[in-house]
Amino acid sequence: MMRAVIVYDVVEDKRRRLLSDLLEGFGTRVNRSVFECTLSSKSRSMKLKKGIEKIIDPKVDSVRLYTLCLSCIEKSEGLCDEPHPFEKDAVYFF
Repeated sequence: MMRAVIVYDVVEDKRRRLLSDLLEGFGTRVNRSVFECTLSSKSRSMKLKKGIEKIIDPKVDSVRLYTLCLSCIEKSEGLCDEPHPFEKDAVYFF
């Protein structure tokens, strides 16, 4: 199982909306352009990456995927009134 934080800066509204919709199928939005994703298999990870590549224009858009080990997650904290990063039962309202 892989846990990742995905951040993006996408110039065009349509591509940004498509990317956001894609990421919502893989994880939880924790900020406007930040998602925490738990990917259960290598094939799911590849599916996400290929989906991102189909949507963005790498000449003007930026997407970063930061993979986190369990030890890193345990050391993570949020300075907010929301659940701990990657908490299974976390519910976010926007």
